[in-house]
Amino acid sequence: MLKRKDILGIRDLTAEEILCILETAREMKEKIENKKAREKSLKNFSIVTLFYENSTRTKMSFALAGEYLGADVSDLGVATSSVNKGESLVDTGITLDQMGIDIMVIRHSMSGAANVLARNVKASVINAGDGVNEHPTQALLDLYTIYEKKKSFKDLKVAIIGDIIHSRVARSNVFGFTKLGANVVVGGPSTLISKNMEYLGAKVTMDIKEALKDADIVMGLRIQMERQKGGLFPDLREYRDLFGINEEMMKYAKPDALLMHPGPVNRGIELSTEIIDGSQSVINEQVKNGVAVRMALLHLLAEGRKNNEDIDSKWTHTRSFIQNRWDQRYIG
Repeated sequence: MLKRKDILGIRDLTAEEILCILETAREMKEKIENKKAREKSLKNFSIVTLFYENSTRTKMSFALAGEYLGADVSDLGVATSSVNKGESLVDTGITLDQMGIDIMVIRHSMSGAANVLARNVKASVINAGDGVNEHPTQALLDLYTIYEKKKSFKDLKVAIIGDIIHSRVARSNVFGFTKLGANVVVGGPSTLISKNMEYLGAKVTMDIKEALKDADIVMGLRIQMERQKGGLFPDLREYRDLFGINEEMMKYAKPDALLMHPGPVNRGIELSTEIIDGSQSVINEQVKNGVAVRMALLHLLAEGRKNNEDIDSKWTHTRSFIQNRWDQRYIG
């Protein structure tokens, strides 16, 4: 059982908590593949997804994770909600709280939005991606995929290649891998990478061959055009030629290296089609494992809530404090 109300970032979790989640995900994965093994452990629990940004994998996997465990799952439908009438994130959360929601899953374009919501609601909050800050559940499913294949993280070399500066996935993965004993190298164009990653525990290089050399794990990242203001590289073709990963580049990694990508993949840009569909790729397994990990998180948080009858008194509400310091135009 996790002794915490919310899952807001990998930075907040201990190595022991991460391993607890991974072991629980192992138990949950059987329930995806075997419908008869699905018990209704979350019966009478209510979950709502609040996605202020587009999503396919994360949103659907949370919905299915809740359904497989017997919970009532609803989607706010931000585009058709009172958000479009000017309602703030905090007020939306308080409204849902009053309706008896147990777990809120939020994705938002503003870094820190999940933390603001968590401080203002009694419900447990899971961060499904906030700005360029963190994407903890993606990192957890990446960790679980490696855990299944490699059994241990100690001294593994993990190469993360691509749009590092805009990637909340990269940040969460650096936190997770380093806590579990792996060595992380991040690589990409100088305009898409930050030396600040060194302070988080990763080695930084603009030499992709150096990053890939003897890597146990190769993770490509999507070029996030929606977060860029232009001018960071000439065009996608040049990016592919200089920083794209293909069969020749994969030869620098170990022969048994795993190829990963959080999706969606821009085929022929970050990764070539041959390696996406090749024997080293675990990209499709990442998708299935995403459901298992999110089932594990829902299960663990629900168990914690069941065993914490005085949750109302334990979690302090700071609505006025937060609202005075946040411009509602950005969190609404």
